Amino acid sequence: MKTKITAKSHTIDAAGKRLGKVATEAAAVLIGKTDVDFTPHLINDVTVTVINASKLDVPEKKANEIYQSYSGYPGGRRVETLSHLGKRRGYAEVVRRTISGMLPKNKHRKRLLTQLVVTE
Repeated sequence: MKTKITAKSHTIDAAGKRLGKVATEAAAVLIGKTDVDFTPHLINDVTVTVINASKLDVPEKKANEIYQSYSGYPGGRRVETLSHLGKRRGYAEVVRRTISGMLPKNKHRKRLLTQLVVTE
């Protein structure tokens, strides 16, 4: 007996919501925690779409939150604030990086991020 796996789609409207609430909901759906047949070592065939990312509710205190990257070289630490990153790359990148930080740090992370679509 073969089980037929169908692709599922989940849409999240980010207009007026906080960044963390949107990111935790998206991460839980991507990992598969919302499904009744959750298995930690299997990747679900689900596409998560976040719409209206530019209409997020970001308070002043969180606008100064630091996003950083490190190249591995001495002096290779790059630091920028959330508001600067939002202006430079768009709020879709802010949402993508926040969701990436909430996913498991293993070989499934890149595959899960390919199933995420964020639109302004």
